[in-house]
Amino acid sequence: MTETKKNILTYAGLQKLEDELHDLKVVRRKEVAGKIKEAREQGDLSENAEYDAAKDEQRDIEARIEEIEKILKNAEVVVEDEVDAAKINVGCKVKVLDKEFDEEMELKIVGSTEANSLEGKISNESPVGKALIGAAVGDTVDVEMPNGLICQYSVLAIERNI
Repeated sequence: MTETKKNILTYAGLQKLEDELHDLKVVRRKEVAGKIKEAREQGDLSENAEYDAAKDEQRDIEARIEEIEKILKNAEVVVEDEVDAAKINVGCKVKVLDKEFDEEMELKIVGSTEANSLEGKISNESPVGKALIGAAVGDTVDVEMPNGLICQYSVLAIERNI
């Protein structure tokens, strides 16, 4: 029997997924059902682009609902109040110094389902996330990037709550 991977989420990430699921089920399903009904009333479905587009949209919505439900079923929420602020873990906001570029960065360590590099949210499973987990203020960690380069980050600050 294969072990199901836990989806680590922060409370904010859990809320965001639950809100999206509610919107998909309550609002978007009704909208697309209305589009399908309108398109059906136009008659011949064999050459009805609106009908095909609405059916595609319906399929996408149902797939996303299924995906979110699967994530939530295996969700493990990080209780930020219980995170030890002395060491980096999921649910921490971290200020690091990139030694190569002498540049300060602020990163949020989240579970892989919440990761979004544009928002500075990095996965605990990414090379940087893995290297930082467990580090404390003052530590310098080596991160081996997929391209083989080694980057060094010094931990400047750790905060709880994202």
